[in-house]
Amino acid sequence: MEYSEKVMDHFMNPRNVGEIEGASGIGTVGNAKCGDIMRVFLQIGEDGVIQDAKFKTFGCGAAVATSSMATELVKGKSIQEALEITNKTVMEALDGLPPVKIHCSCLAEEALHAALWDYAQKNSITIEGLTPPKEVHHDGNE
Repeated sequence: MEYSEKVMDHFMNPRNVGEIEGASGIGTVGNAKCGDIMRVFLQIGEDGVIQDAKFKTFGCGAAVATSSMATELVKGKSIQEALEITNKTVMEALDGLPPVKIHCSCLAEEALHAALWDYAQKNSITIEGLTPPKEVHHDGNE
């Protein structure tokens, strides 16, 4: 399987690993079939700008790389701008992913959206265009 240099770089030297104490929003998503679990933490300022983003990912190299890139992409963005970051955006920023690993970039997008949803719930606000996250099942029965 061919990985781009950027994918390898973000896998070997992932950015923003860890968690944010008292995060504004936390999103956890998982894919029972491949066993990848991603948790994204966002720190959002009063002005609605994402000041910091961190992640914890249990999964393959592509899952780590897409989490790393996704958190890099959202820093300094407004909530609306962050919503526009799709799995395609993440893949393009990484110079592509092998077809069997595209689901990892989808998880990264879902984890970001889940963290934004958590933020919206905590602050009783509605974020235009944001849908509730899918439930995460850890028991393997989908």
